[in-house]
Amino acid sequence: MLSVPLPANETERQQALDRLELLDTPADPYLDTLTRLAHDLFQVKMALVTLVDRDRQWFKSRQGLDAAETPRSLSYCSRAILSDEPLIVEDSQVDKRFAGTELARNTPDVRFYAGWPLHDANGLALGTLCLADPKPRLFSSQERDRLHDLAYLTESYLQLQHNSQQADDLRDALSREQRKGMLDPLTQLWNRAGLLHFLPLEQATAERQQLRLGLIYCDLDHFKRVNDTHGHDGGDHVLWESARRMSGAVRPQDVVTRNGGEEFVILTRVHDEQELLQIAERIRQAIASQPMQLEHAELHQTVSLGCALLGSDESSANALKRADQALYRAKHGGRNRTEFAPCHH
Repeated sequence: MLSVPLPANETERQQALDRLELLDTPADPYLDTLTRLAHDLFQVKMALVTLVDRDRQWFKSRQGLDAAETPRSLSYCSRAILSDEPLIVEDSQVDKRFAGTELARNTPDVRFYAGWPLHDANGLALGTLCLADPKPRLFSSQERDRLHDLAYLTESYLQLQHNSQQADDLRDALSREQRKGMLDPLTQLWNRAGLLHFLPLEQATAERQQLRLGLIYCDLDHFKRVNDTHGHDGGDHVLWESARRMSGAVRPQDVVTRNGGEEFVILTRVHDEQELLQIAERIRQAIASQPMQLEHAELHQTVSLGCALLGSDESSANALKRADQALYRAKHGGRNRTEFAPCHH
């Protein structure tokens, strides 16, 4: 294992990161928007919000990278948090700080790197907003200023999230190890275990707020064809992109989960059937409205949806079954559509 330089205040820094309660949490549409903007603005292969943990760097938001985390020992970000200044490496093969090192040799996809440290409210480094590319490039002072602006927005948002009621609820509900076991590494959504965990919590919250708990089953149309035509890497990208679009189409308090394969389940607190169907329609349009960009192709993907409202005195298992049956009707009714399952209680 490579030796990793540690900040002088590593203990305090790690405690600050732990207090933030962001490690091993679902992807955030706001941060995904920022990294997508950085990816497109700078025309790099990868744009990431990286949190530097004890022995890994974990990506809270990622564009152009499939991995959810990589070892801290193979990390330019672990070097970037040693200073309050950005770390700019225009070409790792000739940069006197890194040329010939194990880090440069073992990370060929990161020949160019630009990372801006992200801090908590007390100035302790948490990670970076970073750019990376397998090709060397010059990084102008204007580009540096733009990266700084995006890092400022990212840092401010992380601090706001830490103070939000939603973060408080998550801290109370789950330990980090529990979260890790409930997070799908590919899509960075809650997995089926997360769905089953949050179902009774969302039901109780809906009752307290005098709302109804809505369940939306989503299944990507003709997904086997995607894997057959574009390979599993292409299929994985479609799952990842679909998860981003679904999360961006719903509200911050809604719970988006990957139930398995190409099937997703959303829990949402609503007033009535009409509101539930409006949310489902936003999800459908978010998937279908724009083609997905694969490495060598453009894909028009659609999704079928089944919706149900949890009835009074109805079990959540039965409501899920009704939503699944509605999804089945949507599939057989022509796909790329939403069906609602009335409660007969």
